[in-house]
This record gives sequence, C-alpha cells and structure tokens, in this order.
Amino acid sequence: MTRPTDIDGQQLEQLEKATLIAIIVELQRQLTEQATLIQELRDQLAKNSQNSGKPPSSDGLKKPRTRSLRKKTGRRSGGQEGHKGHTLEMVEQPDHIKVYEASTCLYCATDLRLIESGGYEKRQVFDVPPVRIEVTEHQAGIKTCPGCRQQVKGEFPADVTQPVQYGPSLKAQACYLNNYQLIPLARTCELLGDFYGHTPTEAFVLDANAALVDQAEPCLATIQQQLIAADVAHFDESGLRVESQLNWLHVAGTNLLTYYSVHPKRGQEGMKAIGILPQFAGRAVHDHWKSYFTFDNCQHALCNAHHLRELQFVVEQYGQNWAQEMAQLLLDIKDEIAAAPLDQTSLSPELLAHFEQRYHELLAQGLVANPPPADPPPRKRGRKKQAPPKNLLDRLQQHKPQVLAFMYDFRVPFDNNLAERDVRMVKIKQKVSGAFRTRSGAETFCAIRSYISTVRKHGLNVIDAIHDALIGNPFTPYAFPRLPE
Repeated sequence: MTRPTDIDGQQLEQLEKATLIAIIVELQRQLTEQATLIQELRDQLAKNSQNSGKPPSSDGLKKPRTRSLRKKTGRRSGGQEGHKGHTLEMVEQPDHIKVYEASTCLYCATDLRLIESGGYEKRQVFDVPPVRIEVTEHQAGIKTCPGCRQQVKGEFPADVTQPVQYGPSLKAQACYLNNYQLIPLARTCELLGDFYGHTPTEAFVLDANAALVDQAEPCLATIQQQLIAADVAHFDESGLRVESQLNWLHVAGTNLLTYYSVHPKRGQEGMKAIGILPQFAGRAVHDHWKSYFTFDNCQHALCNAHHLRELQFVVEQYGQNWAQEMAQLLLDIKDEIAAAPLDQTSLSPELLAHFEQRYHELLAQGLVANPPPADPPPRKRGRKKQAPPKNLLDRLQQHKPQVLAFMYDFRVPFDNNLAERDVRMVKIKQKVSGAFRTRSGAETFCAIRSYISTVRKHGLNVIDAIHDALIGNPFTPYAFPRLPE
C-alpha cells in the first residue's frame, strides 16, 4: 500500500520539473528575442551609404572608407589613348596684338632698334575684358497731327514697360546663378553688383524666376508628354523641406528629359500628382518602393545598384556567400551586355538560360541559409518580421523579371542612377539654402530646374536657353516617337 507522503513527494518532484522546464523555455524565448534585437541594432549601426540605400549625408563624421562597387578595368586614371583632348588652342584672328621688339643684342650689346624683325614668336592670352552695364535709351517720338491737332506718340517695344528697368540678358544671368549654380538670392545680387556695378534687389531675381516659369510653360508641358510617351523612363523621390514641413520631391526623366514636382506625400498620391506615371505605358525604372508597383499600366524595372549595396551588407553582416556570388552574377551580366554588338537588343537564348539558372541556384542557396521565421505569438498582428537577407531574397525571387529586365531588353539600364543624379542637384540646393520658405518658391525652382536640366541634357547653353525663354522663344525638346514592340 502506497503512503500519502510518497505520493506528495512524487507530485512535488514533477511540479518542480515542470516549473524548471517552463523557466528554461521562457529563458530560451527571451534569449531568442534578445539575439534578434541585438542583430537588428548591429544591422542599424552597420548600415551606411556604401551598403544600403541611406544617403551619404546620414553617415555623419564617421564616414566609411569609399569603396566602389565597380570592377577595376586595369586602365590608368585620366584620358585614355585615342581620347580627343580639350586643350586651349591659338586663334588665327586675335582681338588685340601687342608687339615687343628686341632693342639690344644680348650677346654683344649692339643697338637693334632700327633693325626690322625677321619673324615673331607668338603667345596668346585668353581673358575677359572689363564688363559694365550697357544702358539703352528708348525714345518714343511725340507728333502733332496736322489734321486733328491731336498728339500721337510712337509705341515702345512690348518688353519695355517701365521708365527704368533691367533687360533680359541680366535677368537670364540672375536666373542662371540662382537656379543652376544654386547661389542664394542675396549672394546672387552681390555677385551681379561686383561684376557690373549695379546691385539689383532680391525681388528682381524672384521676378525673373517667375517670368522664366511663365515663358517656359510650353516646354514643361512638352517634357511631360514626351516622358509619358517614352519607352523607358526613370523615377525617384526624395525628402524636401518646404515651409518647415517634410515634403517630397518627385522626379521623372530620361537621358534627354527631366521633370520635377514637389508634393506633401511620398507615395501613390504624390506620384499621381506629377501626372506622368498614371498615363505611362513604357518601362518604369525605380527602386523597390512599393507605391510604384500600384501602377499596373506600365512595366517595371528595379535598380540593381540598390541590390549591390544590400548584397554587400549581407556579406559584411551575415557572412553569407550566396550574396557575394549574386552580386558577381549581376555584374557579369552587365559586362556581357557591355561587350555585345551595338545592333544587339538582348542576350542570346543560351546566355539567358545560363544566367537564369545561376540566378535560381543562388536564390535557392540563400533561402536554405535564411529559412522563414517562426509564426509570431497569437497576440501579435501583422506580417512576420524577417531578417534583412530574407527580405532581400524575397524581393529578388518575387520580382525576378524586374531585377533582370536589363538582360532581356538592352534599352533598360542596369540601375536608376540617372534619376538619382537628377535628384542630387535639388538636394544640394536644400543643403545650400536649408529649406524652401514658401511652396510657390519650391514649385518655381522645380519648374526652372526641369527646363534647365532638359536643356543641359540636349547639350545646349543654359544661359542662352534662359534668355530665349525670357524673350518669348523657349527651348522645345526633340520629339521621339514611341518604338514598336
């Protein structure tokens, strides 16, 4: 017969064992959460502009050592053999000639002043002559009509509206300095004063900017329409401070066109407001911001420069070889395209199959190294939280046609650097001026930069194009018809 004390002892032992198991399970859970949190914090500390999408300005004083993702070509820096140089050359008809005759022989001290020179060694100095404001007075004659004895006055030109005013050339220079060279208003006026002895007011620069936007409106409308009709266009967005609030700069561009717009929203609402993506039917090149994929009226291509940086981060923080090999694969495809004949529009079917197979093999290796996370506790809602390598793998797998779009169609670029370069100049403007004090000022700047950037992409003189716009003859970009599929 079993004694009660023995039963109580067994129950106590089982209770103690169950309690210890529960404590161990809870400690394991806490350790797992802490390890995940520590890894997340390490990831945050390790991210910089070299291995993530963070801008260089976020690196602070501890900037990482510059390390390019481009492969070495083996060529020395500077101009390559056969490169056409751009050196200063003599002109046949100089504006001024100064002659220096020899007066005394350096060897025997003979007087040479009456001896005629047998030839000349020439040197030319290129310089800017002294500049000054040129004032043109317009006079409208006043006559008395012999028939009705009324006074009749001649008509001034349409652009001469004030008793005293500045002309379109000075306005063009003010617009150029303020919007292209990004010199603030006060310093623009100071510079003009130092150059010409006339220091205009800031209101003069603002009025010139407004006039340029008004006259360039037909060009801006044409840029929008040509971007909508383009086969491939680049899109990007970046934060912009307007009226002390965070706004978003949206840019759309090609190698010949640029269009900027500012909007309070970053996502779909802001993208619709620019008026291009909702009607665009070509290939949109962008980063992996999900708002772009809400536009199903066009095809998409992802920026592989972003992928190279993220793959570099996986290599540095997680030591996973598949990421290094995936980055090399993308660069190998890029090199293969660069070596292809100019009339070729896609890689051969054999190469496509080879690269696709290698792509899938590396994805499989990555998925083995990064299994899906465990189901979250019932009390937590939302998606499962994943490590950066798994998030990157999911994107590379789900958007494989967009990642490798440059391989199937050579019109699609490897990256979205064109849009990022277009954004960079506006970010520099923000660094110089801090922010836009008014929304109208931000919109004016975006419109002028759209015009100027498009002019520059066509290889034209910016000041001349601004001057032409101010006198009512704005530049119109070339029209390129949409290529057949």
